[in-house]
Amino acid sequence: MAASPPSIDSFPALRAWQRKALVEYLRRRSDDFLAVATPGAGKTTFALRIAAELLVDGTVEAITVVAPTEHLKTQWAAAAARVGIQLDASFRNSDLHSSADFHGAVVTYAQVGMAPQVHRRRTMTRRTLVILDEIHHAGDSRSWGDGVKAAFEPAVRRLMLTGTPFRSDDNPIPFVAYERGGDGLQRSRADSVYGYSHALRDGVVRPVIFLAYSGETRWRTSAGDELAARLGEPMTQELIGQAWRTALDPAGDWMPQVLRAADARLQVLRTGGMADAGGLVIASDQQAARAYARLIERVTGEKAVVVLSDDDGASARIAAFSASDQRWMVAVRMVSEGVDIPRLAVGVYATSASTPLFFAQAIGRFVRARRPGETASVFVPSVPHLLGLASELEAQRDHVLGEAKKREGFDDDLLERAQRNEQASGELEKRFEALSATAELDQVIFDGTSFGTAAQAGTPEEEEYLGLPGLLTADQVAVLLNKRQAEQLAAQRRRRSQEEPAQTPPQPAGPRSAGERRVALRRQLNALVAARHHSTGLPHGKIHAELRRMCGGPPSAQATIEQLEERIATVQTL
Repeated sequence: MAASPPSIDSFPALRAWQRKALVEYLRRRSDDFLAVATPGAGKTTFALRIAAELLVDGTVEAITVVAPTEHLKTQWAAAAARVGIQLDASFRNSDLHSSADFHGAVVTYAQVGMAPQVHRRRTMTRRTLVILDEIHHAGDSRSWGDGVKAAFEPAVRRLMLTGTPFRSDDNPIPFVAYERGGDGLQRSRADSVYGYSHALRDGVVRPVIFLAYSGETRWRTSAGDELAARLGEPMTQELIGQAWRTALDPAGDWMPQVLRAADARLQVLRTGGMADAGGLVIASDQQAARAYARLIERVTGEKAVVVLSDDDGASARIAAFSASDQRWMVAVRMVSEGVDIPRLAVGVYATSASTPLFFAQAIGRFVRARRPGETASVFVPSVPHLLGLASELEAQRDHVLGEAKKREGFDDDLLERAQRNEQASGELEKRFEALSATAELDQVIFDGTSFGTAAQAGTPEEEEYLGLPGLLTADQVAVLLNKRQAEQLAAQRRRRSQEEPAQTPPQPAGPRSAGERRVALRRQLNALVAARHHSTGLPHGKIHAELRRMCGGPPSAQATIEQLEERIATVQTL
């Protein structure tokens, strides 16, 4: 017995952007349609409504959904069943057809890439609508892109879905239209766009507060040299990567301090109107994920759920966590894209992945709004590239084919290339040994604006940011942050007026070696930079960069004793 057609009446009321996009789709009736919508906006509901319309009017007889992961197959099938569309999430390439009880099947891009002819035969057997979820994954490898194109060229309709931004490479995405601009480059063209800024204005997503943590990091290179750097200060890409990974080392002090702060923020949200608020730590690899889970238990006294991408029970654990009120989950990649856990409100970005795509998808796990006033708080390392992505959360990006995208900030550095493969993270770790790291709140970013904290970790100023009310509109968040900023600057002016103008930090007391002198001088320099930050509000990194411009020389982690002394003398005259 064939599956019964779905009922349009079973669908929930559509949001404004979904109605507008549906009208546009039905008006065009074209083979291909690309909908770009921010994570949390409701792309799944939109796609299923189109599927129902086409099934009911007889345009198509079958539905195929292609998703990035096995877990998302289950999620798609469950969402479809709620509106009367039955999708087979257990379909395998060895199967000839799905049971007649189903309207179609859900498969992964990997499945299609392994046997495109199987899916081409299925597509040719019945008039088929293909829904390509997070279509940018079709460019992950040549075999996936070629497989998707070969399998679904015969489809009657193709609906592509994605969040923003697109990819940071030149792999063209099948069935996506590209238009050549005035600069000669080809850019993807979407048929419907609903960005984060629009969704925030409509109350569809939560406002995101980024809390960026800096701190001193120390590590030993493969040559035996010990280096120290303040996380976030200007350095070479390699040194940034080593300082960044030193901070993320579970054995250091940076992660416990940040997790303690994140849990404090989570507790404020849970007692302030979001009783079931949950937190998610996104780790670089499985070993780190397990270590972070142990840290969470030590810091909070409660166990965390650990989700690993190759674990057969991962989907069940995600579902159980979503339905519970448990506080913390730790995952590698499986929860970074598409997975729907609406109660997630606090995140710790404990990974060195730094592509705009990964960052946007990861932050998308925290922005889904359930009721007015809910906010999201994401803790990130104070790394210039990440802070730039946090400041540009509302930016709309297209997929660009051509070299000029490197000028637009899409060039992949060493960390981004390594993060494409979990095993590659070990390549960086072999080149250095993390020794120690401390954490301090460096700045707060909201709506593209940076708010300096004027404080070290654990002081009342940090507590004020962690204690922001949990239920706030975007406008209320901006007002409160500006008020905090004004109050802190006023307090700093009062303190300075009470201090003697000639005061300077004490000089180091006769170190016994050149290495000890460098460490002491760097501490003195960082203290003076912090004082300059407090008085001007300029980020630490910008002050360090200005000193390098004025005095010359490499970043302070590589600077000589003479260069450090010159910078100390210079910053005292500013």
